[in-house]
Amino acid sequence: MAYRYFVVSIFMLFLGGCAVNPATGQRDFVLMSESQELALGRQTSQQVMKEYRVYDNPSLQQYVQSVGDRVAKGSHRQHLNYRFTLLDSPQVNAFALPGGYIYITRGLLVYLNSEAELAAVLGHELGHVTARHSVRQHSLSTTTNLLGNLVAVASGVQGVGQLTSLLGAGIVRGYGREHELEADGLGVEYLARAGYSTSAMKKVITVLKNQEVFDKQLAIEQGRKPRAYHGVFATHPDNDTRLQQVLNRLGYSPASKGQDVAFLKRMKGLTFGDSAKDGVIRGNYFYHTNLNFKVGFAEAWQISNQANAVVASAPGNEALVQLMVQDVGKAITPKQFLKTKLGSQKTISEKLLFVGKLRGYTAVINTTTPYGKGKLRIVVLFDGRKAFSFFGAVKQGNRFAYFDQKVMNSIQTVRCLVRGSVRR
Repeated sequence: MAYRYFVVSIFMLFLGGCAVNPATGQRDFVLMSESQELALGRQTSQQVMKEYRVYDNPSLQQYVQSVGDRVAKGSHRQHLNYRFTLLDSPQVNAFALPGGYIYITRGLLVYLNSEAELAAVLGHELGHVTARHSVRQHSLSTTTNLLGNLVAVASGVQGVGQLTSLLGAGIVRGYGREHELEADGLGVEYLARAGYSTSAMKKVITVLKNQEVFDKQLAIEQGRKPRAYHGVFATHPDNDTRLQQVLNRLGYSPASKGQDVAFLKRMKGLTFGDSAKDGVIRGNYFYHTNLNFKVGFAEAWQISNQANAVVASAPGNEALVQLMVQDVGKAITPKQFLKTKLGSQKTISEKLLFVGKLRGYTAVINTTTPYGKGKLRIVVLFDGRKAFSFFGAVKQGNRFAYFDQKVMNSIQTVRCLVRGSVRR
């Protein structure tokens, strides 16, 4: 009886989830209406803006929106209210959320040489939206989770459900090559309808492929994982068979000769690399003029300036230290501030700490770290109403003392800056 229920449930699920794809005309498996898609997009966009910041250039923002609007007019879902946003991030990236939220970083924009290339990037992301790739991905993920639960009920083996979820996670991780190629083809189609040179798509693929190769080499030198742009640009050559088929069907239009001077003028003053608003990395030092501090890390450690913290990791990711800056909400001591963070956790050791003119407190505890259970070094330094909180962890427990000394050496480099200066 359980197996019959299982088969009927799966059949009804697939029967009720079929819908015609607005971009391809084919029937796809989706479990979400368009209104639900729009709601999901709004919700997800709020999360994105907690991690990123809009680039502070209204004129350039308006320009990106206008190029996106021009391309979107020829898309298969013209009725959507598309929002094209330029993010203040040095990452080389662009991405799309359900319902028409499309983002491009200044880190990618700075590598583009024409308006047509910008339109190619936005057209590719539009393809993800019009073909409802995120919705199809969400539906597949939901189904694999439900499938696992149904198999577990029908078979009586609970482990099967967990295994199916893991397999499902592998299937839906990223959009996958087929979806990326589909978005690529749709992007070329939208380029042609908007009057842009379709060769711009090939140029963008070449630019991003070169950037990926460069970052892979840099990652090897820095002992980190490479940061590749998502999607078809980074995964196939510009002479990909399916891309050539799309170009031939639409009629290949060569790029205009010479530089796009008007586009390059718009890019004048565009921030390249780190932004002073978020802090800058120079050698093994991190400087933040707005927060008026600098801190140094051990030689060869990789420094990453993230949305809410600065993280430095040892070669081979053998250890890491994280720095967060917080406001002190009330008149308390560094020890009281640290104890509030610890709650009821017992310390292995603790003591007062002074770094230059800054006073602080430090402790070592046993807790869950990014490497699992182990020792964690916590340091709090006060600069007026500002608290610098450091967290140091080590992969191998028997090397804690060695790396902990490097973490403490880094903390001793914390100094206030003369506002506006980034010199040691």
